[in-house]
Amino acid sequence: MRRFALGLATSLYATTALAGGLGEMTAEERTLFREEVRAFLLDNPEVLVEAMDELQRRDQTAATERDAQLLQSNAAALFADTDDWVGGNPAGDVTLVEFMDYRCGYCRKAHDEVNELVKADGNIRYIVKEYPILGEGSTISSQFAIAVRMLHGDDAYKAAHDALITLRGEPTPDVLARLAGELGHDPAPLMAKMASPEVMAVIDTNHALAQTMQINGTPTFVINDTMLRGYVPLNDMRSIVADERAG
Repeated sequence: MRRFALGLATSLYATTALAGGLGEMTAEERTLFREEVRAFLLDNPEVLVEAMDELQRRDQTAATERDAQLLQSNAAALFADTDDWVGGNPAGDVTLVEFMDYRCGYCRKAHDEVNELVKADGNIRYIVKEYPILGEGSTISSQFAIAVRMLHGDDAYKAAHDALITLRGEPTPDVLARLAGELGHDPAPLMAKMASPEVMAVIDTNHALAQTMQINGTPTFVINDTMLRGYVPLNDMRSIVADERAG
């Protein structure tokens, strides 16, 4: 009887909602509806879990569709910006883009795993997006890495990138000048280049793209048509790469 009453109340609610809302019910009808809904939920709390699961599923579907549209609309900026370093296999059949910050703990955690993924696979094109968001130390680190690439090329950038992501302590100007020397570069022109408009333009462009893509954390990965917001374990990355190849 309770289920029958609930069905009756729900039907009544739906009918009155279409006609003008719950406010069209009489006080007695509203009381009956509320009492029956409450009683049903107390007797069947699993319905709340089912409802939450369905809500999460719908939210995830909407987010996936939104990300797919963002990826399609911004494909050139993501995959073909000549200001970005490209590693791995430049002709690979899968492209992995990483928005990263040198001071981000999860970026550091992902660093070795991403390198292992790219090296072991052999057919992944790997793009790094310098995206400093964690303060001055993050920004100066990205400035250093970008300046190294502009002055000394891609191989030098990779060495600087690896050194910065594993750097202990704060990346002060003195520390970075010393690091430049350890990497075989004259610190003076490199430190001067760091503050140039060209270097800052790369960072500003990446920030603008991230804002457009609704990216507000690092690491964020794009693997072909899939966006991954946050750290992803190596085995999961391998599975996603395989899925992308399978179409």
